[in-house]
Amino acid sequence: MSVTTPKDESRKTAPHKNGSGFNLGTYLKDVRNEAKRVTWPTRRNTLITTGAVLAMVTVTCIFFFIVDQVIGLGVRELFGVGG
Repeated sequence: MSVTTPKDESRKTAPHKNGSGFNLGTYLKDVRNEAKRVTWPTRRNTLITTGAVLAMVTVTCIFFFIVDQVIGLGVRELFGVGG
């Protein structure tokens, strides 16, 4: 099985300027143009997502704290070590 591309679609490559090197002005202009294309989240979406992340981190911390306490209790009971 082979994969072929349609004949009307040729590979597009960025134009190369021979010996031009790095141009900071062009780079910054390109960065600005790309930033304009970004779909930025609204303030509300950002706050909701941040709240969800903080809630999940809190739940995860509580879960691992409980698991750690249970394992520590088991080790103390089984071996009589660890305080």
